Amino acid sequence: MKTVHCRDLGFDCEGVVKATTETEVLQQVAEHASAVHGVTVTPELAEQVKQVIREE
Repeated sequence: MKTVHCRDLGFDCEGVVKATTETEVLQQVAEHASAVHGVTVTPELAEQVKQVIREE
């Protein structure tokens, strides 16, 4: 399982995204970022997300 903690991306947020693939994680992070933080995931931000993906 791959996870991303929103806090690891600099947001004061307890959100955690979990998915089986990197692609699914990126999609869910983009949805969360847009819905909760009003942020659009750019290619640069997607690269930052990839750096903080953890295996659990």
